[in-house]
Amino acid sequence: MAKKPASNAAKSNIHAFVGTDEAKGKEAALKLSRELVPPDNADFGLEVVSGQADNSDHAARIVSETIQALQTLPFFGGDKVVWLQGANFLGDSVTGRASATLEAVEALTSVLEAGLPGEVQFILNASEIDKRRSFYKKLGKMGHVEVFDKVDISREGWETKVMGEVAARARELGLKFENGALERFVLLVGADTRQLESELEKLYLYTGGKKSASIEDVRAIVASTHAGVIFEIGDAIAQRNLKLALELVDTQLRRGENAIGLLLAAVVPRVRSMLQAKDIVERHRLSAGRNYRQFESEVNRLPETETAHLPRKKDGGISCYPLFLAAQQCGRFTLPELKDALDACLRANLRLVTTQLDPRLVLHQLIAQILAKPANQKPPARTTPAWRR
Repeated sequence: MAKKPASNAAKSNIHAFVGTDEAKGKEAALKLSRELVPPDNADFGLEVVSGQADNSDHAARIVSETIQALQTLPFFGGDKVVWLQGANFLGDSVTGRASATLEAVEALTSVLEAGLPGEVQFILNASEIDKRRSFYKKLGKMGHVEVFDKVDISREGWETKVMGEVAARARELGLKFENGALERFVLLVGADTRQLESELEKLYLYTGGKKSASIEDVRAIVASTHAGVIFEIGDAIAQRNLKLALELVDTQLRRGENAIGLLLAAVVPRVRSMLQAKDIVERHRLSAGRNYRQFESEVNRLPETETAHLPRKKDGGISCYPLFLAAQQCGRFTLPELKDALDACLRANLRLVTTQLDPRLVLHQLIAQILAKPANQKPPARTTPAWRR
């Protein structure tokens, strides 16, 4: 989602699009460049400087080229737009912290503070920018800044923040989602804008003339993304499939995934959602069958005091689909088991943060504890082997 900080220079000729969602930032910068530069003047009115630096010396050369472009008026007169595209040296990185880079960025800051000619516009887009530095702080005072950050999929209710944007882009393509398909699509793909657009385009082509996508279509065409694997780990836990859950966790750890990230994105949300679903289904005798609309209607009819703790959509309504999925899966667990599982997640998080234990071991022990057979389950009756009779 884009945030537009208040600017003292509403009509400034300095425009910055920053944030972790690189695709949205670049899209916004491209849209503005097309608005500022007429198509018939694109060859002479737009100068694009690639901001992809290999090292600090390269970053300094890029900044020098940008300054030169800002200070050089168009040969044939008229307006000019300088776009520093995809700058990767403004963040808290080795290149970004290097003295050569810092000196170059300070020089660019001085040029911008001195004021650009009225006919020159400056556009910057960068996915990595250190918001603690003076350059970022001064950008907000000198010009117009928009921040595009990816939705954090480790936070509860992230799906609802993404579904609206996906539905809007699908409408532009002429594609509709059948009941439950949009939610499933978002859960499998995640919050990365480029990945969402790519998978949405594939889904549109796959549906052909049907122009509506079912849950089966989504399952058939959507690739197994990072978020998809996270979803699969949660599914394996919900199915009490210990072997599969451990294999998926190990796969992600080998890919460099952070153990705490896996815990907070895959394990905790699924355990919490199953606990919420189990509690509300049992206390209010809700249907947990295959009819999503019926379940949604029953949940929405409950008193507000009974639903205040449930995840919400952007419009304030209850986010029912993840709860509906959890209601179908929580039957393999008792309510005490799920409460104990959530407590175990808290203890595992503390162990990962405060001890030097092997993260893989901590996750394996946690999942094994969650999926262990109930303690009060009677073991099978022992029989005397035939050879002893």
